Amino acid sequence: MSKAAVAMMAKLFALRLAPTGIVVYEVRPGLIKTPMTGVAEERFAKLLSEGFTPINRWGTPEDVGRAVATMAAGDLPFATGAAIQIDGGMHIH
Repeated sequence: MSKAAVAMMAKLFALRLAPTGIVVYEVRPGLIKTPMTGVAEERFAKLLSEGFTPINRWGTPEDVGRAVATMAAGDLPFATGAAIQIDGGMHIH
């Protein structure tokens, strides 16, 4: 439920803040290699070896950071309320 709440909140903020020139994005990271995902590393390594995602590798914190930096720099000025998938295409089925 918390992910659904964040998605709804991002859309609400996007609607409310757009008239002031503030844009809002929801960042949805996918399979990112961090200490938190270490417990599932073997399972996901197997899935990746079978072609789990179109960009078939672990994501990195830097991948997420680069996307967020793009948004923070204002390089998407005509987009708001968008969910940005940083998941190597995992959301595409």
